[in-house]
Amino acid sequence: MFPLRDSTPSRSFPVTTVILIMINIVIFIMEIAAGPQALNDLVYIFGLVPAYINEYTSLLGYYPILTSMFLHGGWMHVIGNMWILWLFGDNIEDYMGSSRFLIFYLLCGMTAGLAHYFINPGSDIPVVGASGAVAGIMGAYFLMFRHAKILTYIPPIFLLNLPAWIYLGFWALSQVYCGTADIISANSCGSIAFWAHTGGFAAGMILYRPFLREEPRST
Repeated sequence: MFPLRDSTPSRSFPVTTVILIMINIVIFIMEIAAGPQALNDLVYIFGLVPAYINEYTSLLGYYPILTSMFLHGGWMHVIGNMWILWLFGDNIEDYMGSSRFLIFYLLCGMTAGLAHYFINPGSDIPVVGASGAVAGIMGAYFLMFRHAKILTYIPPIFLLNLPAWIYLGFWALSQVYCGTADIISANSCGSIAFWAHTGGFAAGMILYRPFLREEPRST
């Protein structure tokens, strides 16, 4: 299932959302330009490698928890994340304001990274991507705009207008299911950090309210 648009109009231009999208795309272009070997080095330096966390000796050593959310593994990875950020981020930013929205986004992303670490503390595979932070936006949207409609493409030909709580709820449950399946049998759902997604989504649901400037109207 892939979301095409939602029924909640923006009330203002989403400055932070657009800046975040631009930063992620520019960094990804720089990744490609760096070449395969340099990219591999970058991913291990700035990506989140759970097994390395126990070796950090100062707070500055934990920077990959932040920097990892600005790296991506391919065009589809970055485009997918940025599309979801654009689709849902503008409405959350409307009710938080640009500065609070940025802090909220970063907190969700870092919480997602920590969730992945706690489930996979010995993994030496680097994790990159904005998915955890974007999942936090989805978690906030799930509660704030649960009655909104999301036009959803279901391959090969179906288009459905699904309530946000159904679309996002199904997505969240699928992450828990695949994350649990991966614990039982590694990579049973693919090489995706499902628990980072789950942690980010949960963080968005739990943390969003203190960041609001005003309560959203029921939609």
